Amino acid sequence: MARNAGVQLLGAWSSPFSNRVELALKLKSVEYEFVEEEFYVKKSERLVKANPVYQKIPVLIHNEKPVCESLVIVEYIDEAWAGNGPSILPSDPYERAIARFWAGYLDNKWFPAMKELETASGDEAKATVVGKVFEGFALLEEVFVKFSKGKAFFGGDNVGYLDIALGCFLGWVKVAEIIGGGKLLDESRFPGLAAWAERFLSHDVAKDIVRDAPTILEFFGKVQAARAAAAKTAAE
Repeated sequence: MARNAGVQLLGAWSSPFSNRVELALKLKSVEYEFVEEEFYVKKSERLVKANPVYQKIPVLIHNEKPVCESLVIVEYIDEAWAGNGPSILPSDPYERAIARFWAGYLDNKWFPAMKELETASGDEAKATVVGKVFEGFALLEEVFVKFSKGKAFFGGDNVGYLDIALGCFLGWVKVAEIIGGGKLLDESRFPGLAAWAERFLSHDVAKDIVRDAPTILEFFGKVQAARAAAAKTAAE
């Protein structure tokens, strides 16, 4: 059986974590079937069966075997299709470990801080959240300088692990800028990172996967309406 046979991705176009897996699949030129999950309405039976522990997207199904959690999936794709395109993870063991550390930081600390802008009420609360985001970007600016070694991407000449891990969030960064009413990825504060973001978004790998802010905001409004309608129905 061909190694790209029987590849499905249970995900959602609006999810940065689902986008992350799509970016890796596209970088590796892996053909796959995308199965849209309306997770914000109801978790499907296929999703619960494929990911019974967390019951969330994304899930990659390869030859009927599910792989869960976006960063785990990205590493699986890099190994399962090692002969396709550039390597995603660094070849050096130490650099791989450091890349995994910062990818974990993005998911566990930086992105949750940025999402606080959705619920921050009042100028003081928003300013506190923005401060956290700026602190994160300052750290990531240093990481970019060290990893890129003067080249275009975290992965050097090519898009790599940290490019995918952070790049999947760029649409939501722009959404947060609209919600928060100010520039977050400021060129004057974070010149290397801001220039990297523009390069990444214009890269063939990111086109049609990382959506623009208006598209995401429109979808977010529909999600809120769907949840409100579901809550009203449940209360009746």
